[in-house]
Amino acid sequence: MSTTAFSTIEDIILQRDQRGVAALRPHLPADYAVQAAQYVLDHPGTTFITTGFYILYGGTVETDGPPGAMAIGKALEKLGRKVVYVTDKYCLKAMKTLASPKGTVEEFPVTDLEGSNKAAKVLIDKHKPALLISIERSSPSRDGIYRNMRSTDVSSYTAKVDAMFRIHPNTVGIGDGGNEIGMGLLEEFIPKYPKLPQLPAAVACKKLIIASVSNWGGYGLVAAMSKLSKRNLLPTLEEEAGWVKQCVDQGLVDGFTGEAKLYVDGFPMDEYQKTLKQLHDLLKREGVKGK
Repeated sequence: MSTTAFSTIEDIILQRDQRGVAALRPHLPADYAVQAAQYVLDHPGTTFITTGFYILYGGTVETDGPPGAMAIGKALEKLGRKVVYVTDKYCLKAMKTLASPKGTVEEFPVTDLEGSNKAAKVLIDKHKPALLISIERSSPSRDGIYRNMRSTDVSSYTAKVDAMFRIHPNTVGIGDGGNEIGMGLLEEFIPKYPKLPQLPAAVACKKLIIASVSNWGGYGLVAAMSKLSKRNLLPTLEEEAGWVKQCVDQGLVDGFTGEAKLYVDGFPMDEYQKTLKQLHDLLKREGVKGK
């Protein structure tokens, strides 16, 4: 597996950009992944992680999101944090399969705005999270409609998990297309780029990570946490490949084709995993020790 040396985490996770999301980089701090990691470390306690993006032409959620959520969650567990994964019925079985025995998985109902606001308050009151993280989870646009990368309405297949992000003060978002929770931070800039949504996400966050693939953004966050904690918290290539396989075994699909195969956002595994390998190489060059 050939890789190229890059000097920053942000360079690595914005490679092979297929959607044009890298155009947003000037609107974020140069070291946005490191700043997000510091923010995560500065908010110890229970962490909510939400993921699960419904693919209409696949009839289920995609393989981008759950592995990245696992990478973040398992890294936080190694740091002594309690992790609660929050998703809806379409991704629930997959998250329960992937989560460690320490992890808790909560189902967020697919319901109306009033019911969603109530569910958000119930979950937050129950677990009292210090921090919310979203990775590859649809946000409504300003008109209240949840859209996929093709600007098609997926509202009826999407739990309004963003209700939690509207009421919690400490939030991180990870996305690759401009329509995910957290991307509302750049709502005014996204429509200026023709390849990005003209009706972008409206739900913002305190710290945003953009990446060519959202899983890579999750690995970038973990790599940055590793640098700051001086301990390699990244999954191995074998662990990560196992997560993708488990997702496919549960019926999850490649977000680009809608097919249940070992692909993530159109990348076959040998291409897709180069990014994780490069992050490991970067940590090694910088003297961050292994597990």
